[in-house]
Amino acid sequence: MIKLTVSAVNAVRGAMSSSAQPASGLRIMVEAGGCNGLKYMMGLAEEPKPDDTVIECDGVKVFVHNKSHDHLVGTTIDFVMALESPGFTFNNPNATSSCSCGKSFS
Repeated sequence: MIKLTVSAVNAVRGAMSSSAQPASGLRIMVEAGGCNGLKYMMGLAEEPKPDDTVIECDGVKVFVHNKSHDHLVGTTIDFVMALESPGFTFNNPNATSSCSCGKSFS
C-alpha cells in the first residue's frame, strides 16, 4: 500500500524519539484542500484510531485513515534534505496532477 524510504523511516524515528508527546506511529491522511483539490496530512500519533489501517514499514507503524486509502495506494514517501525545502515528498501513482510544493494533488 504505502512505502517509506529509508530516509523517511529515519526521519520519522528521529521525530518520534524527540517528540514531547508519546508517539507510536505516523498518521497519514488525505483531506480536501490545497491548490489542486486534495492535500496530504501527516503527523505523529500516539495510537491508531478505530478507522485507521495500520501498516508497518521497517519497524515504523503507519496509521492510514480508511477514507484516504484509495488515494494513497502505491504511494512512496521519501524525506529529502533539499536546500529550499527539506521535508517529506510523495510519489503517488494515483495523482493526475500536483502542485509545485508537492503537498497537494488531484
